Amino acid sequence: MSAGPETTNVSSLGKGDGLHQQVLASFPLCDMTEEDLTQNPQFCKLLATLAQHVDKTGLVVQLKTELDKAEQKLQSQRSHWLRSEILHRGLQEMIQDHCVRKHHAVVPPDQNMFYETMQKCLLVAQCVRQLDPSNTTNQDQPSVLGLTPQHLTELFPSEKNVQRMRSGLPQKLEKHLKEKCLSLLSYYQPEWENDSEGLKTIKLSHLSAQLDEEKKRAESLKETCRENTVLLQRQTQLYLSELTKCIQLLQSLILDHRLKIQTDLDGKKLDYFEGKCELVLQKIKTEMVEIQLDTYTVDSISAHRKIREKLESELRACKAEKQSVELKLSSFEILGKEFESLAEEYCRLQQEIEMKNWALKEFTKYNEK
Repeated sequence: MSAGPETTNVSSLGKGDGLHQQVLASFPLCDMTEEDLTQNPQFCKLLATLAQHVDKTGLVVQLKTELDKAEQKLQSQRSHWLRSEILHRGLQEMIQDHCVRKHHAVVPPDQNMFYETMQKCLLVAQCVRQLDPSNTTNQDQPSVLGLTPQHLTELFPSEKNVQRMRSGLPQKLEKHLKEKCLSLLSYYQPEWENDSEGLKTIKLSHLSAQLDEEKKRAESLKETCRENTVLLQRQTQLYLSELTKCIQLLQSLILDHRLKIQTDLDGKKLDYFEGKCELVLQKIKTEMVEIQLDTYTVDSISAHRKIREKLESELRACKAEKQSVELKLSSFEILGKEFESLAEEYCRLQQEIEMKNWALKEFTKYNEK
């Protein structure tokens, strides 16, 4: 039985795409799309029915009305308090200005009496408000120093001085507030300071609207700045992510290039060592022939010693180069097939060194004979 009114309300909103558009317009704060409503028709009907009872912010219509009334009342009381506060501060500023003038120049007695009376009235009124308990304060609470508001009212100036002060106060207060407004206008637009007073008054009447526009523009710029900050953070994160990927790719390219170049360098060093070993063997053979020819000469003995020392030094150098190559080859075992070719070269070089050692031993035996 309760389905009848809901169906009537849904049908009054529309059907099909029209219903979807009206539901989306009724709930602008919800993150929904027309596709979501199409895929969930029952949920769309529920929202269409709910739109008859709530506003765009999600509040019940009756609650929204009460909230608006409460806000209007709050704004009215706030405006009343602001007017009272501005008036009180204006009077305090007038008294301060009078004290400053009194220290720099001679003040007429009537003005001095006017400001003294106003100062006493403000001070007594403030003390009375401090002593007067509010509605939430216990009435039986003891007063400060046994004072009551009646005691303070006795400190008011004479009625004659108070009446004279009240009669001249509106004009002086209006003049003071006008000077403050003109100074505010000059601060807001310094180029207007040399204008006439009538022109300043006209511009002053439009100052409130201009300040409201400036405030709205500042809030709009602040919101735009906040959105730009969020967008900049996202773009920065994306940029850093892409930069990290590029750095990783560059590191891998550098490592691959370095491994390839290092392999070529090691191959060239091995070729160099091989050629050097062959040259040393050739020199050994040549010198052995020369030694055989000069066996019976005295100079040949010293030559044998020199050649032996030279061969030993070259052998030590070859062993040192062999050790360095072994260290380098051990660091490139991860290269797989490329390391096998390097290992073969190393074995061939080691065999040649062994041949040199054998030749040196034979040469030593030959000299001993």
